[in-house]
Amino acid sequence: MKYFKILLLILVLVPAAKAQDETPLIEKLKQKLNQVHEYAATGKMKTDVAFIKAPVGNVKMYYQQPNHFKLVRDGGISILPKGGISINMNSIIAINNYVALSAGNAMVDGYSTKIVKLLPMNENNDIVLTTLYIDEKNLLIRKAITTTKENGTYQIAMQYGQYSNWGLPNKVIFTFNTQDYKIPKGVTLEMDEPLTDADRKRMQQKNGRVEIDYTSYTINKGLPSGIFN
Repeated sequence: MKYFKILLLILVLVPAAKAQDETPLIEKLKQKLNQVHEYAATGKMKTDVAFIKAPVGNVKMYYQQPNHFKLVRDGGISILPKGGISINMNSIIAINNYVALSAGNAMVDGYSTKIVKLLPMNENNDIVLTTLYIDEKNLLIRKAITTTKENGTYQIAMQYGQYSNWGLPNKVIFTFNTQDYKIPKGVTLEMDEPLTDADRKRMQQKNGRVEIDYTSYTINKGLPSGIFN
């Protein structure tokens, strides 16, 4: 029932003239992203969460359709929300039963984008609503804001380069309000010393930010056996 309430709210807030069905655009995006059956990527990750100032670390990322994603960091701190949340666009728009409505236009990093509200209709989906900022000319997602049941709202901003034909970013900036997250359930922490209750309280009072600069992708060439086990 609450899903239909959210849908009605969107219909009220979005001007009727702009509330056209954007399913065809989402399906075009899916077709582009579906070119990537799997990939292995390397990159550099910078983590800035409240009082934690982690050094830049090397990371490896693995993806396989439809929604398998794994990030491995070489030591130090690794903070990414769990519960189906991913920095991977393939996973976010992999849903099949959804409503997609236009919500106007906006400039993102100098690019003209179409704003689309994507509402999953499956009540078991952890994602409640995703707002996509779509570069329709280049068929790329420049920004996504996602609201979930368990882990609040988070934002992903993407920059593209040599892998744009695959819909894969060269840089991802992931930001979230730590107050909305259930710690430790919602966050994976790898640290030399465990967090105290006071640390967790301080952590929940500020925003978190994770930046990943991708240095290379190996696309559709197979993955190590058992990588997602």
